Amino acid sequence: MGSRFPSHQLSNGLYVSGRPEQPKERTPTMSSVAMPYTGGDIKKSGELGKMFDIPVDNTRSRKSGPITNAPTRTGSFGGSGSAMVTGGSGRQKSHSGPLNRQGEPMKKSSGPQSGGSRQNSGPLPPVLPTTGLITSGPISSGPLNSSGVPRKVSGPLDSTGSVKLPSSALANNQAVTKLSQEDDFSFKKSLPKPILWSVILLFVMGFIAGGFILGAVHNAILLVVVVVIFAAVAALFIWNHCLGRRAIIGFIGRFPDAELRTANNGQYVKVSGVVTCGNVPLESSFQKVPRCVYTSTSLYEYRGWDSKAANSQHRRFSWGLRSLERHVVDFYISDFQSGLRALVKTGYGARMTPYVDESVIVDMNANNKDMSPEFLRWLRERNLSSDDRVMRLKEGYIKEGSTVSVMGVVQRNDNVLMIVPPSEPFSTGCQWARCILPGSLDGIILRCEDTSNVDVIPV
Repeated sequence: MGSRFPSHQLSNGLYVSGRPEQPKERTPTMSSVAMPYTGGDIKKSGELGKMFDIPVDNTRSRKSGPITNAPTRTGSFGGSGSAMVTGGSGRQKSHSGPLNRQGEPMKKSSGPQSGGSRQNSGPLPPVLPTTGLITSGPISSGPLNSSGVPRKVSGPLDSTGSVKLPSSALANNQAVTKLSQEDDFSFKKSLPKPILWSVILLFVMGFIAGGFILGAVHNAILLVVVVVIFAAVAALFIWNHCLGRRAIIGFIGRFPDAELRTANNGQYVKVSGVVTCGNVPLESSFQKVPRCVYTSTSLYEYRGWDSKAANSQHRRFSWGLRSLERHVVDFYISDFQSGLRALVKTGYGARMTPYVDESVIVDMNANNKDMSPEFLRWLRERNLSSDDRVMRLKEGYIKEGSTVSVMGVVQRNDNVLMIVPPSEPFSTGCQWARCILPGSLDGIILRCEDTSNVDVIPV
């Protein structure tokens, strides 16, 4: 039977007046924060303690991340009076991340955090230990890509990042020191000119006086004495001229090695150790030995009675220098005594005297000139004739990992240890037991034995 008043039936079967209430859609709960157990202590209740300026104990506060699809709770808890999410009524509070010690959301940063107090955007540069090495740029030289990794660039670089120069570019590179024959040891150059001219003047006067006495009183005693002294001095000069280089090498070998750790600034020292290439490694001219710090290639010719002279001072029946290619660059040496590494400044036109042994690579005459096509190609590249001449090619080098001895002055600059040329030549003094006159060591002294058959130390 119908009625004017609308009614509806409940789920238990009763009829009530009124229209059925439309069910409200419940707002989905996205997150909820688990409340800590306070035990009735207001100091541990969090927000309620802050409202009444009561110090809050944060040592036992627990942080909760986002909890999705969790059941909601209503009413007050722990006397805090803060309502949780209930259907569509009440306040809804959600967090998208962890909280700090004050219960506030932590701010996000776009880069890695350092120390938890300061955020920096972008990658952090690598922290490398201070080694005292001099490089051609900063720690991470070159442009960086978006990931903070050094961008690859194109160029003539070898596996270690050093600039590899072709042989044709050595002459115009300022980092490479080009040495000549005048940089070798010479007894005439080491002997002071005033002493030499004084000795010559004394002997001239002695010969004149001895000849005058011999002609006047017919007494040859003074002339004989002058001749004997002249012969002794001439023999001494010839001895030093022939054995002077060997005596200098012996002096270098007997000179005590210094320890770089205790060496003073400005002290003249000798350091022995292992060689490491710098930014500009060299390559030997004929054998093409890579990663060298010193290279020397010498071409000699033998002059007979009717042969051509190799140079303007070439005498007959002797070997004369026809071509010389000798280069040296800055390099590092690791001291055997202390293990420290020092930069040896031999490049950029520095004064330097090499005592490096060379080995014979090619011996060519008219009978076997076709036996070495590599040598003929090497001659053609330098516009040198290969006619019926007796030629000999010698080559010496110091490659990375070789053991050398360096003599120079210690210089410390901003924790960088260097060995530089001295301002004045260093005198060796007289070696009376060997009848050797004083010699001079000009610039940095570099001593190395023949390394063609010696195993190097890998570095």
